[in-house]
Amino acid sequence: MKYRIYNIVALLSLLTGLAACNKVVDKKDLYKAPLAIAAPVSDAVCLGSDPLNNAIKGTMLAGKTYTVCGDIFVNEHDTLIIQEGVTIKFTGNYGLGVRGTLISLGTQEKPNLFTYPGVQKTDTYGADPNDDPALRGKWVGIIGGPTCPLMVMKWTRIEFGGAAIPAASGIRQIYTSPYPLFFQNPNGVFVLEDSWIYGSVDDPLRILGGKVSIMRNTFEKCGYTGGEAMNGKAGLRGDFAYNLCIGMATNGPKLSNAGAIAGVPNSNMRMYNNTIVNCGYRRSSAGRGGSVNFEEGAGGMAYNNLIVNCKFGLRVVQNPIADTANLSYGYNYTYTDSMSVANNIYPSLAISVCISKAPATDIPSPATFLPANWTPGTAYTANAAILGANNPQFVNGPCPMPAGLNLRDISFVGKYDFHLKPSSPCVGKGYTGFTPRSDVPVDPIYGATEITPPGKDMGCYQLNGYGNKH
Repeated sequence: MKYRIYNIVALLSLLTGLAACNKVVDKKDLYKAPLAIAAPVSDAVCLGSDPLNNAIKGTMLAGKTYTVCGDIFVNEHDTLIIQEGVTIKFTGNYGLGVRGTLISLGTQEKPNLFTYPGVQKTDTYGADPNDDPALRGKWVGIIGGPTCPLMVMKWTRIEFGGAAIPAASGIRQIYTSPYPLFFQNPNGVFVLEDSWIYGSVDDPLRILGGKVSIMRNTFEKCGYTGGEAMNGKAGLRGDFAYNLCIGMATNGPKLSNAGAIAGVPNSNMRMYNNTIVNCGYRRSSAGRGGSVNFEEGAGGMAYNNLIVNCKFGLRVVQNPIADTANLSYGYNYTYTDSMSVANNIYPSLAISVCISKAPATDIPSPATFLPANWTPGTAYTANAAILGANNPQFVNGPCPMPAGLNLRDISFVGKYDFHLKPSSPCVGKGYTGFTPRSDVPVDPIYGATEITPPGKDMGCYQLNGYGNKH
């Protein structure tokens, strides 16, 4: 494969200068692709076994299996490209620290895999989460540093990450908290598409600033007692769309502006056409956990999200307040089997969370279950007729909840198929009168493969085959 060559040294100098001035040039050409080093990474030795020689760069070759026996690092100005069908096994509490560029190019036919060997998935509905290795963390994760200009993950599986970083680990020089996937360059570009994250101790994906495209992924059984599918902060901008989030401890996507540096625009993301199922039940804090969440200084859009039996509906936090002047939402679809959920489709100010309006475009119509005199911010008792009504008609889904199971017991996909039947009431109910932010470049290697526009059907699976491919 012939790669395009750009001057990454000049680019990084530019980015460093911008950061020093605390200014951000909001242009799509801010990032240009780095030198793609063709040198193959050997699979004959255990990577990271020599702490004095633990840097890797070049290309992990298609179909190879690499074993990791210690922390490994992509140094600043270096690039690691992972071709299709590569398996990377972390044999202990180690991580991949990324100060340079990381590009994982799995394909639909041959996805890449980051995992911990010898651990079996214990996907049993109703099982005790205390006994689940997915929630305990077996290896640290992929930890991007503030000098990482680009991280691209395509058709990549990440499993069993999020273990505590040992005190002596060099990963702590990059960041002190572990996540299966972490990115923190406010001037960088991050792409996660068509990928899977299975299991985590906390957030499976945390991002502190930058321009992002997070599309068509599956987040499954993540967060032991807390954790969102995506926890974004610090001036994060981009799109979160066509993702399946199931069994998150807290929310699906959460966005805040906490930690933003001076000169960076407020966090703003368009969160649309996501399917968010049974989230929020391993987080016991009052008012926490649910579906789509906007917090401190964060704005954007939330449309066409299919929300099934989540602890709370759309959360717009009032203390500290979200960027409500730059936040719009509607056309979100809710299904519930629980009165507790029905009473919190629009959370109240009593828990510092409320919306400014109940959009008439939401499904079911707010008028069908809210009291006639309800005003935003007040607690309410929903019309019980909403329970079990408006079934989204998945090909095979937990609607209504299977007998003998609680809402928290549905935390993984397993036997379910969340595609829509042709007869689904979600078909044709989406809103397409907006566009993605499209902050990242579109490129088969160095950017998003596709920034999928809003879909006419609710949720991440479109009847015409667009959207999520899992």
